Amino acid sequence: MTITMGRRDFLRAAGMAAAACAAPRGARAAEGLAGRRPNIVLIMTDDQGYGDLACHGNPILKTPNLDRLHGESLRFTDFHVSPTCAPTRCSIMTGRHEFRSGITHTILERERMSLKAFTLPQALKAAGYATGIFGKWHLGDEAPYQPEKRGFDEVFIHGAGGIGQSYPGSCGDAPGNTYFDPVIRHNGRFVRTKGFCTDVFFGRAASWIESRKGKGPFFAYITPNAPHSPYHAPESHRARFEGKVPKNIEGFYGMIENIDDNVGRLRAKLADLGVERETLFIFMTDNGSAAGSQIHNAGMRGNKGSPWNGGTRVPLFLHWPAALKPADCARLAAHIDLFPTLAALAGAEVPAATAAGFDGRSLVPLLANPAAPWAERFLFTHVGRWPRGDDPKGFKMANCSVRHEHWTLVSAPDRPKPKKAASAAPVAAPKWQLFDLKADPGETTDVSAAHPDIVAKMSKAYDAWWESVLPGMENETAPQPAENPFKTWFHQQFGPDASAKPDYPLPAGS
Repeated sequence: MTITMGRRDFLRAAGMAAAACAAPRGARAAEGLAGRRPNIVLIMTDDQGYGDLACHGNPILKTPNLDRLHGESLRFTDFHVSPTCAPTRCSIMTGRHEFRSGITHTILERERMSLKAFTLPQALKAAGYATGIFGKWHLGDEAPYQPEKRGFDEVFIHGAGGIGQSYPGSCGDAPGNTYFDPVIRHNGRFVRTKGFCTDVFFGRAASWIESRKGKGPFFAYITPNAPHSPYHAPESHRARFEGKVPKNIEGFYGMIENIDDNVGRLRAKLADLGVERETLFIFMTDNGSAAGSQIHNAGMRGNKGSPWNGGTRVPLFLHWPAALKPADCARLAAHIDLFPTLAALAGAEVPAATAAGFDGRSLVPLLANPAAPWAERFLFTHVGRWPRGDDPKGFKMANCSVRHEHWTLVSAPDRPKPKKAASAAPVAAPKWQLFDLKADPGETTDVSAAHPDIVAKMSKAYDAWWESVLPGMENETAPQPAENPFKTWFHQQFGPDASAKPDYPLPAGS
């Protein structure tokens, strides 16, 4: 049913079994998309929010290539991800909430995707797709967790959650790495590169795509670390913002405009290769804005690391000239839907146990008809990130939300608490706040007192969800290696005294 409902309708629908997701006509159109086997290019930027695009009303940024993509795409306008990066990446790979696969943080071994998980690239590879990743992985830096063990044929990545990062345990990049001329791990060996990191990742992806021409469908997962901090952008891009925004935003915005340039170049490459028409080109981001929300946040509350809409609502543009028409789709959707959707389009077989464990659902009916009926659903968000060694059960109500097309139920502090070295006290007295998204999209007015029955219905659903994800939190007390694997591998390749920028060859095709 279309969700434009009041309180009584909402409660009635919440107690009903899920309805069929598409009418017969929509179902026939969806069947025409399933198994079509397009090439797939999935671009996901790091820390860029919904409001960090000119086409979403940003008054300062110029993003002509992304604006053009927006105008030519099927656009999901109520699409959500996790509040931080590794969790979102895990949900894309598995079709499940990240807690079910062991990811409750972005560091401290709690960013490692369970080895029991069957992944999207594994499904696509089994269906005859070539699979490549270019940029950020951030789902485990130890050897068994690396992307070549999780379904990717071509691997061109940095370590940790960002270039140059290093944390206690396994999460770390090559020593001394920087955004310019970065050291990149290419199919198990480090290579030097020339240029700005985003240009390097897109350039390598374009070369790999060209090498695949005429060899069957491909999945290119392009995941630049930009515009993640530190905010180092090419000077030609940063300088445009001097005096227009705060200093820390100059580089952030400069990196976004550089991303825009690369999106334009990649689309031109696909057109030159003659594969654009049969390529599903996807653009999204991994969480809410890390820096740009202070300039423009599209009317939303919150940003990266929060359970508010500003922390989880992101762009999703899907461009496929042979099959999709430009339109807005307002149905509630999320990152957990991408695996079942892309597997269906690719005609990929998914193991029964994996499919049964999906939290997501296929968006194919909505690709065929953006206004198709869409079964009611709840989406669950939890920021995680409780201190290492603490019992997760004590943090059940810390920074979480339940999202519905009409309502959001939120438990979160008004302001982030200062970080402390010692463990924070568990949240003992949760207080749910309820927001009517139709009347109050900015989540400003708590209406929980006026709708206790809706609060009860949504909080009951949250309780059941929480109990279901607890068994998956397998990394909470995982042992930590003495040194980051990327550092170890770097020194094994070049010797313990190697500089951060040794002279070694570029990868073929760069």
